[in-house]
Amino acid sequence: MQAGKGEPTIAIVDDDPHVRETLSALMVESGFGVVTCADIPSFHALGDPPPVDLVVIDLRLSGESGLTLAMHIRERYEIPIVMLTGVGNEIDRIIGLETSADDYLIKPFNPRELVARIRAVLRRYGHSSAKPATNGQTIAFGAKKLDLESRRLLDGENEEIPLTNAEYRLLEFFAKNPERVITRPELLEELGSDMERYVDRTIDVLILRLRRKIEPVPSKPVHLQTRRTRGYVFQLSPG
Repeated sequence: MQAGKGEPTIAIVDDDPHVRETLSALMVESGFGVVTCADIPSFHALGDPPPVDLVVIDLRLSGESGLTLAMHIRERYEIPIVMLTGVGNEIDRIIGLETSADDYLIKPFNPRELVARIRAVLRRYGHSSAKPATNGQTIAFGAKKLDLESRRLLDGENEEIPLTNAEYRLLEFFAKNPERVITRPELLEELGSDMERYVDRTIDVLILRLRRKIEPVPSKPVHLQTRRTRGYVFQLSPG
């Protein structure tokens, strides 16, 4: 299929013809152009550089590793990568490699979440055409708001504040559970649904990053507050 003018083109690299067909239809319905590849040689045959804006790669390609293709892309092109995987013990390798994916999902996944992740990654790479219309599902706190449909954090002028997937998921969890103490084990469990290797230190890092993005003075948080020995509490309105 050919991409229309101005729309990002997504390459689907998966050895399962049913998955390729399903994801191809999903991309078209979501306003993307799409090309499909059954294996790594098929992707290479697209050209140098390949005429695509993002690549969705199945980690477990038949007789190959999707990481091999991800590393090839990362070494040569500025093309974002979303990895699909059903193998939990491979996650550390994906997260840890500098040459790996910009984001990933574990199969089976919600199709709408895949589209939202793709849009978020494209926006981080500067594709303004990837910005979706919002439907009013927002949570406001201070001068900022969290758009649940497009998975975006917006400032007071409706400009996006970039978040990683983990940062977004943590902030959404806090915003949906305001005014109550949330323990560290609860946060780890929330993240651990598809990231089994998260450790306690990870929470500290994510909290620090979030405060830098949402607090007027990160060292004196008014929204994401610590309750010593107990956990954290999220305040929608500074008290």
